[in-house]
Amino acid sequence: MSADRSWGPRRWAQNGSVRIAFDQFEPEHDGDPLLVATGLGVNRESMPDGLVRELAKQGFDVVRYDQRDGGESTHFPPTSTRNPITALVGKRGEAYTAEDMADDAVAVLDELGWDSANVLGVSLGGAVAQRVALRHPQRVRSLTTVAAVPGDVTGLRTLRFIRMGTLGKFARLKFPDTREGAIEAGLAVAKLLSSPRVDFDEDSVRATLEGNPDSGVHDQESQSRQIGAQWSGPTIDKIACPTLIVHGEDDPLIKPEAALAIASRIPGARTLLLSAVGHDLPEHARSPLAAAIRELADTPTTPSLHRPPTVE
Repeated sequence: MSADRSWGPRRWAQNGSVRIAFDQFEPEHDGDPLLVATGLGVNRESMPDGLVRELAKQGFDVVRYDQRDGGESTHFPPTSTRNPITALVGKRGEAYTAEDMADDAVAVLDELGWDSANVLGVSLGGAVAQRVALRHPQRVRSLTTVAAVPGDVTGLRTLRFIRMGTLGKFARLKFPDTREGAIEAGLAVAKLLSSPRVDFDEDSVRATLEGNPDSGVHDQESQSRQIGAQWSGPTIDKIACPTLIVHGEDDPLIKPEAALAIASRIPGARTLLLSAVGHDLPEHARSPLAAAIRELADTPTTPSLHRPPTVE
């Protein structure tokens, strides 16, 4: 549970036998619905409250949820593939499919009574968000992906977008399965994924992690199941909603070329490259990102000729 009292109580959505934990920012707030899908392994509290406040200022009603195998949502038993790199390039889909993960997001919308929502996905959540827009197009008003790879690229084809040196460092992190271990792991990952052009504020990051000691950041088995989920649905060129592709110029994990590849394939997609941003959402990026998502959500959806040009 978040220490920030602006968040409402934890709630549950059901997708078959899987329970998905979610909560809502300022539940009394009446705004445009926006669903946030989080990244690989991490829980929903990894989404910076500072960004959520900026989104609320822009008129959004923000809900965040834990992916299956993350946070308080259902975790699955071990599979034969227990390393994220092996899961990425080897046997896939042992536990569940990428379609299942997309359906988890829609289960949250159903529980909220939202017919549709703007969807924001970060890192792995960005790929999930693309798949939601493909599998449930009527439920997605606008799509924003941050620091993501194309949602229809799997297996060895993904490697062209990933800096394997960083992924290797990430996979080699070993910390005890304790509260302190989770904090130290989170600190190591945050430092690894930040922009080299920004001074790393270790004290501030540690303070944040003290309030959210998330073991998911170094739970390689859960990460392997998430990253190994196989997508068998349509290709991303079929995405028809207003779309914004966001990437940090200094992302040390996912190459910015991934954003350009996604934007080139989705009709009318906008791109936003954030200066001095790594594979994270630092304070200086939050206000412009929230403003760009607001502009996107206000984009007319018909006729298709009204789609905006690419924004560099």
